[in-house]
Amino acid sequence: MTGASPDRQPGLAPSAWVLRFAGLVPAGGAVLDLACGGGRHARLFLARGHRVTAVDIDTGGVADLAADPRAEIVAADLENGAWPLGGRAFDGVVVTNYLWRPLLPLIAASVAPGGVLIYETFARGNERFGRPSNPDFLLAEGELLRAVEGRLRVVAYECLEVTEPRPAVVQRIAAARDGSGVSSTASPREHA
Repeated sequence: MTGASPDRQPGLAPSAWVLRFAGLVPAGGAVLDLACGGGRHARLFLARGHRVTAVDIDTGGVADLAADPRAEIVAADLENGAWPLGGRAFDGVVVTNYLWRPLLPLIAASVAPGGVLIYETFARGNERFGRPSNPDFLLAEGELLRAVEGRLRVVAYECLEVTEPRPAVVQRIAAARDGSGVSSTASPREHA
């Protein structure tokens, strides 16, 4: 999403969705925090003992992490530049409050075998609550499910209206690449 992101607010707590599924990331594994903003999730995973690659067009919010040898800070224009991560794969890929549809296949491909994608962003209907209201930055019903279909196994999926941290309509998914040890025979909605 272009423009100011809620993730840029200093001191913002990690997303409850990310916290819920953070334990699926293999211990000590490498984590990608894409469109990291102020780094709330980069900080969470560093505190949990992971190596973290934090990517954003403006890395000022994570500049203090550059001294940590487990942190890699990458300044990149995700919407107008080349994919900055080549063919790298990560044990955990975290994306919150950001949507640039051309990246969805690259995001799914960035999940290593045994790794997990944890994604949460705004969905259609959010325009009732303010920004973002542009449909270009609001997911359609089931769009994250379709983005991982045939690539990752859905662990949990939700599309709903929330009140915390502020009223919004969000869509979120946790999806694993084979080899994660997470088994599922139920439909994605049954895990939510």
